[in-house]
Amino acid sequence: MLQNNSLYNAILPSEWERQDAIVMAWPHRDTDWSYMLNEVETCYKAIASAIVREMSLILVAPNIEEVGCKLSDIDHNERIVFLECDTNDTWARDFGPISVINGDDRLMLDFKFDAWGMKFAANKDNLICRSMERSGIFNSKFVNCQDFVLEGGSIESDGKGTILTTSRCLLSPNRNSFLSKQEIENVLRSRLGAKKVLWLNHGELAGDDTDAHIDTLARLAPNDTILYVRCEDTSDEQYESLMLMEKELMSMTNVSDKPFNLLPLPCPDPIVDENGDRLPATYANFLITNNQVLVPVYGQPDNDNKALNTIKKAFSDRDVVGIDCNALIKQHGSLHCITMQIPENFLKK
Repeated sequence: MLQNNSLYNAILPSEWERQDAIVMAWPHRDTDWSYMLNEVETCYKAIASAIVREMSLILVAPNIEEVGCKLSDIDHNERIVFLECDTNDTWARDFGPISVINGDDRLMLDFKFDAWGMKFAANKDNLICRSMERSGIFNSKFVNCQDFVLEGGSIESDGKGTILTTSRCLLSPNRNSFLSKQEIENVLRSRLGAKKVLWLNHGELAGDDTDAHIDTLARLAPNDTILYVRCEDTSDEQYESLMLMEKELMSMTNVSDKPFNLLPLPCPDPIVDENGDRLPATYANFLITNNQVLVPVYGQPDNDNKALNTIKKAFSDRDVVGIDCNALIKQHGSLHCITMQIPENFLKK
């Protein structure tokens, strides 16, 4: 039975609102990155360097001294806050706290993380939010929401009460099977302040472990805009589901019942692993910070440039920066998946 921790007048800020910091968890020898540690650390270092150009980075790792040495040569490394705790893996978007504003209160909600429907071990990652609470760096209250499975990558908010998600993920039988769709929607309303929940029933990427996380498919942006993945190759295995997703998006409206401005992102050309299996490369998995949008790129100049230019249309007030994320997709994630934003005034000054 769900705990009675409904919140009065809560709102989940949009990602493009002001932030205090970004959370990342560093890869190490006991993660699935062990076979390609040097390669993925290069990618993490590039992302960390881009973040600390403008804001704080909260870096979680089992051995912070070792990671500190690896980042000692980047500019503005004094903006890194290290938190030492054990981790299973590095997908901070999904085990990190979900931050809401409830009246005058800043709340960090600690939902249960079960590694995308119990596909992998999550015993250490599911405790990270509690380790963050004990660190004493936050000017916010932690709320135990461990009676409900929810990953940050599965929800998008416009900061005005619209929550965009996918039915394939939130209705997965290995997440909250004891709840109906309406009951799950009620949780989003009571804890995240959702006034309107938009469910996508179509759209998925080949090789995706997350059961169609929304941040791989479609992203809310300012001015009632949605950036989404469009596939134009009729022979592509993803074509039909993404075409049906596009039709769904065309029919959706915001909390004021007005249609969204839709901006299509290209599909990267297929990228496969050593066994020939397709990896879930996507340009939708970008991170919005105060002055930048960090976008995963894949060494495909035409597609990369088209994606960067499209995202710039939605975020004309920010620098749009491409970062090579070919390393990240080898473990079936990308740039947004390994980061989690902490909104403004959630950290102690």
